[in-house]
Amino acid sequence: MRRLTVSALGPIRQADIVWGDLTVFVGPQATGKSILLQLAKLLVDYRPIREEMRRFNLDWRGRLESFLELYWGEGMSGIYSESETQIQVDGEPKRLSSLLTARGQEHERVFYIPAQRVLALREGLTRPFTDYRAGDPFVVREFSEKLHQMVQSEFPLPEESSPQEFRELFPQPLPRRLKSEYRDLLNQHIFAGFGLVAETRQLERRLVLRGPAGQSLPFLVWSAGQREFVPLLLGLYWLIPPAKIQRRAQIEWVVIEEPEMGLHPAAIVAVIVLVLELLGRGYRVSISTHSPVVLDALWALQIVQKHKGVAGDVLKLFSLPARKPLKELASDVMKKTYRVYYFKRDGSVVNITGLDPGSESVDEAEWGGLTRFSGLAGDVVADVIRRAETASEGEP
Repeated sequence: MRRLTVSALGPIRQADIVWGDLTVFVGPQATGKSILLQLAKLLVDYRPIREEMRRFNLDWRGRLESFLELYWGEGMSGIYSESETQIQVDGEPKRLSSLLTARGQEHERVFYIPAQRVLALREGLTRPFTDYRAGDPFVVREFSEKLHQMVQSEFPLPEESSPQEFRELFPQPLPRRLKSEYRDLLNQHIFAGFGLVAETRQLERRLVLRGPAGQSLPFLVWSAGQREFVPLLLGLYWLIPPAKIQRRAQIEWVVIEEPEMGLHPAAIVAVIVLVLELLGRGYRVSISTHSPVVLDALWALQIVQKHKGVAGDVLKLFSLPARKPLKELASDVMKKTYRVYYFKRDGSVVNITGLDPGSESVDEAEWGGLTRFSGLAGDVVADVIRRAETASEGEP
């Protein structure tokens, strides 16, 4: 899927999306970003989605409304109307009712990391698909199931285990998943010297942070950013297999909703570096965000591209050392295509890919509203200072 055109879908009045290697959605809450991203996954993965639902005994009885309630979540089927909603994929009209029986691709091709990913850990315990209600969004349940299976099977405990045994998941999971430079960034900006381990107690495997002195910190005492980031990290582990395998078999496209949640700007930059690693591995990536830091990085990357910058410029931008694997990644990143779309309150979706602060389009100049308050604050402060200077000049 290279182009998706949608009208009359929930809050979306009209959207025309041309996907890049990295596509970014911005806009206020409840403007349709998640709805459109989940639609994209449904249009690509409808067959494996149906099979996953059947595997867990979810029965929509041939009714589209019931299927959409199981997919988008309880109460969400009304966002789509067979008679009013228009969908085109690469110029070809689509009806969601046809997806209930169409054959489609056998294997999943879109890996979806939802905004509600923190639900995948309940007090540090990974949650299987069946641990949720039938009306919970499918992408949440599927993501949680993948993490559950990965933690249980891909990071096994030593054979001779005791009730206190644990398996380290960060900074050096075995088998390893991340380059040392990435681990250093995450350690500095998110984990602050603590390790992430899977600890088995009373026949339950839970995730805890382990301090330098060996003390265990349970999930509920982690920082908000750590609680939000760990499920994202595990999702990245799933996408970045160990050893020399570039990517997870069959997966072509990654969706990450709001990767910045709970994170300091420096930590957000570290997460952007991991997104670039996904691009370097050949994944197409789509993210939704409310963070101006994400668009700052994308704006800078496009300027480097436009003015024929070098790999060193990209590495400097993200505070990465000039080592061969990272130089290769930086060179590859400069060859990628980038797209940015602004979801407006009036239901329209605007292409603001240029991210030109001097654009005549207010939508683009303010980067979909993400810099609006900064600009307003600057104008108000400048006006106050100007008045104060004028008043002081008039004093005797």
